[in-house]
Amino acid sequence: MLMLAIFLCLMWTYQSITAMSRNWGLTERLTTEKKTLELLNVEVETAELENEYYKSDEYQELLARRVLDKQLPGEKLVVMPGNSEDAKNKHKTTTITEKKDKDYSNIEKWMMYLFPSH
Repeated sequence: MLMLAIFLCLMWTYQSITAMSRNWGLTERLTTEKKTLELLNVEVETAELENEYYKSDEYQELLARRVLDKQLPGEKLVVMPGNSEDAKNKHKTTTITEKKDKDYSNIEKWMMYLFPSH
């Protein structure tokens, strides 16, 4: 009788572990499928918004201007001259590569490492 009780306990334990394992796998699969569904819904919404944009007058006008070189009546093309050297260099800042090209002393390098400038 004791052997039968032990056997039934072992079978019950094995079946419980099997059921929990199967439930865990199904839960993971359900979570993955829900994420996939959300992603697909976002893609559908994006496609619908793109379709609405392509139907809009603004897009049609931009497309006509870009592809067909069309313009609205009364519009005129204004060609601006290029920037002068003074204008190009007015707000010039040194780039990181220019800073690296300069030779720094060991102390300056340590100071830059410990106290980087923003």
